[in-house]
Amino acid sequence: MHAHASSHTTTTTERGSFALARCSCGWAGPARRSRDRARTDAADHARSAVTEEP
Repeated sequence: MHAHASSHTTTTTERGSFALARCSCGWAGPARRSRDRARTDAADHARSAVTEEP
């Protein structure tokens, strides 16, 4: 795990038939019907956040 990864802890939650990705930094992905796509959104955010931080 990267040194800055702890500041970006992602989770996915379900609301009815939708899955949402969220991050501890305040980022929230779009509501998705596909749980897998919500998890991919979260992983993409975590990856991009680590590479953007100094």
